[in-house]
Amino acid sequence: MRLKNFSLQFGQQVFKSMSDESRIRIMNLLLHHKELCGTDLELILDFTQTKTSRHMNYLKNAGLVRLKKSDMWTFYYIKEEVLDIIEQIFKYLEKDQTMMQDLENYRVLFSNRELVAYKIENRKWSNKDPRQNRLNK
Repeated sequence: MRLKNFSLQFGQQVFKSMSDESRIRIMNLLLHHKELCGTDLELILDFTQTKTSRHMNYLKNAGLVRLKKSDMWTFYYIKEEVLDIIEQIFKYLEKDQTMMQDLENYRVLFSNRELVAYKIENRKWSNKDPRQNRLNK
């Protein structure tokens, strides 16, 4: 469901949320990678767990992100209703050096298999029935 009306009160929440560089950087990563684990955000942005948690709670309470739990990890993603406005805002920030560096940090950490996102993606293969692997060979 997409946001059809943009009230003044909701607009105030969105713009207050975007008034902090840390939250902007988090939202940029979520926008580009759909969902990320809190520990991945800490690694990519070089934040403490406390700082990451505080900013994620702010974004969640502002109605911009949701979370889902998987095993011991908490994954965050942008709510579908606000995706359009977030995409519009970030079109103007796509060439920012800090944002580009964050995306590069993600790429490097993912390729080095350090992110939960990598481990979860590859667990799809390891959780399959071993007989399935023999059939595919």
